[in-house]
Amino acid sequence: MFKGRQNGINRKALDSNRVVLSGKQKALRINLNQDLYGTFAEIGAGQEVVRHFFRAGGASGTIAKAISAYDKDFSDAIYGEEDNSRYVCESRVNKMLKHEYNLMEERLDRQEHANKHFFAFANTVATINFHKTIQGHGWFGLKFQTDPNKPPNEVIMHARLHEPDALLQHQSVGLLGVNLVYGCMFFYKRPKELLQSLYDNLDRDQVEIDMIQMNGPDFETVDNRLLSLQLVKNGMTDAVIFSPDGKNQQAADILYKKNILAIRGSFRPVTKVNIDMIAQSLKLFKAEKRVEEENVQVLFEITLNNLSAEGEIDEQDFLDRADVLCSIGQTVLISNYKKYYKLIEFFSRHSAKRMGVIMGANTLREVFDEKYYRNLNGGILEAFGILFSRDLKIYLYPWISEDSKELWTSETTPVHPRMAPLFEYLKFNKRIIDVEHRPDIMGIFSREALELIRTGRPGWEKMVPDFVDRIIKEKGLFGYIGKAESKTALSSEDIAAAAARAISRNSSD
Repeated sequence: MFKGRQNGINRKALDSNRVVLSGKQKALRINLNQDLYGTFAEIGAGQEVVRHFFRAGGASGTIAKAISAYDKDFSDAIYGEEDNSRYVCESRVNKMLKHEYNLMEERLDRQEHANKHFFAFANTVATINFHKTIQGHGWFGLKFQTDPNKPPNEVIMHARLHEPDALLQHQSVGLLGVNLVYGCMFFYKRPKELLQSLYDNLDRDQVEIDMIQMNGPDFETVDNRLLSLQLVKNGMTDAVIFSPDGKNQQAADILYKKNILAIRGSFRPVTKVNIDMIAQSLKLFKAEKRVEEENVQVLFEITLNNLSAEGEIDEQDFLDRADVLCSIGQTVLISNYKKYYKLIEFFSRHSAKRMGVIMGANTLREVFDEKYYRNLNGGILEAFGILFSRDLKIYLYPWISEDSKELWTSETTPVHPRMAPLFEYLKFNKRIIDVEHRPDIMGIFSREALELIRTGRPGWEKMVPDFVDRIIKEKGLFGYIGKAESKTALSSEDIAAAAARAISRNSSD
C-alpha cells in the first residue's frame, strides 16, 4: 500500500495492509457505534475535530457535549488556572480530560447507560501567527473506556504544525483528532498500529508528532519508551526524550532555556569511561560564567544508527540500554541526527543559553572530515557556522589510538591540513576544551564489555560502574547468561543516588 519514504514518513515501516479510511468515514463509523458516548472539548484552532463528527451524520447518539472555552477567564473558571500562564501545554489538556470525563460520570446514570463506553476528547492548540514568526503546535488527548466496567485509558500526545497557513493547520488538527479518537477505539489492542494510524490522510510536512504517552488498563504491557523509538524510527519526528521514570516528555518542557550538556554514545553498556566523561565535563561546564548550575540539563543521546544492526532496530537491545540509563537517573534523547550540527539546531530551537557537547577525540576527528558534509552547499563551513554561531563548547575527552597507541588530545588529534587553521581557531577561542581523564580506565571499550557479558566470561564487571553491573545481572540485560548475585536488590532510587554520587565524586576530584 505504501512504498518507500515520502515527505519524511517511512511509509514502508507503516505498512500494515489495512484500508485507510477518510476522516468522514472514521467519524461516521464511530457515530454509528451505539456503545460510544462522549464529550469534545477544544481550545484554539476552532472546533475542527468535532466538526467531522457533526458533518458525518448520526452524531446525536455519540456526542454528549461539544465545548470550546476560548476566553482565558472562562476557561480558567472551568478547568482552573495554569501556574506558568501557558495554556497550550500538557497540564491543560490533562485538566480538560479529567474535568470533562468526570462530568460524564457525574451527570449520567450508569444504570440507564449500562452499555456505554464513555470517552472525553480534548485539545489545546495554537496555530501559526499572522507574521509567521511562531509555528503552530498543540496537545491532544483522549480518555476512554473499552468496556463499561473498566477504568478508562488515556492517550496524550503533542504535535507540531508545519503548514504555512492557519486555515491549513486547522484542517490538519481536525484530521489528527479524528485519527486519535478512531485509533484509540479500534486499535487499542495494537498500540503500534494505533500510532501509525495517526498519520492517515496526513504527512510529516503537515504534522510532526514528537511525544505520545499511553496509560491505562489496556496499555499495561505498553512500554512508552518503545513508542518514543517508533516515532523516530517511522519518521514521525527526529528526536524524542524520556525521563528517568520512563515517561515520554516533550522536548520543550525539558530543554526550554536550559544549559544543555549532551553526550552521544551507544551505551551498550554504560562504562566507567562514560561516567568519567560526564563527570569531568560537567565539572568544567558548571564552572562556566554563562552556566547556571541549577539550570543544567544533562542528556544521554543515542542515535538511530547506534541502535541499528544491519538496518534493523533491536527493540529489546534498546530497552536494555534504556533500563540502565533510566536506572541511574539519566534523561535519554533518541534522535535521527547523524550530524552534530543537526543536533545543535534541535537544541537551539528550545534554548539560546550556553550548551556543551561531550565527545571523544576520535569522534572529533570525524567531525572535521569534509566528506561528511557533502550534502551541504556550503560544506563543512556551513555546518560549522551552524555549530559555532550558537553558544557551544565541545568538551574533548582523550582517546588512545588503536594503531599508534598515542593519546589523542586537542594538541595531538590528527586533522587534515586543510582543516588545521579552523581547528586552531576554535581551540584558541576556547570552543574546544580538553577534559581530564583517568588513565586507568582508558582501555575500556563498550563492545568488549558487551562481548564478555554475552559469552558469560568474567571481567566485564570491572569495566562498568558497580551499580550498573548489579542492574545487568538482576535484570538479565544485554543477553547476560550468568546468575544474579545474592545481594539485596537495589531500589531504583538507591541506584540513581549511587550514580549521582559517582558522577559528583569524579567531578570534584
